[in-house]
Amino acid sequence: MAKRIRVKPSKPMSLMGMIVGIIFVLIGLIAVIPNFGIFGIFWTTIAIGVTGYQAYNFFGEKGISSWEIDIDNGYNEEKNITTTTANSDFESRLRKLNRLKEDGLITEEEFLKKREEIMREKW
Repeated sequence: MAKRIRVKPSKPMSLMGMIVGIIFVLIGLIAVIPNFGIFGIFWTTIAIGVTGYQAYNFFGEKGISSWEIDIDNGYNEEKNITTTTANSDFESRLRKLNRLKEDGLITEEEFLKKREEIMREKW
């Protein structure tokens, strides 16, 4: 069964974001709205939203997650996705076999036989 983990900004990160957001709201109210009109209203609205998000994460226990991760605990083995692809596994097996031959741990005949087996599995 997959477990969902929610990741939210840390308290210090949220505090810093809240402080910067307040500064941007003040800049919007003092300089941007009077000079740029509708763009200033847009600027200030976005700054208020960012500040509110950061304040909620800073003061709230639960907070709003920035992103989520689904973790499969391995209960469903047939649905588990391996991190190595079939091609990289194929390639690594051939490289390992070649290294064994170069190191003199297997003969040329053993190398060719095993290589043939790996090639048949590929196709």
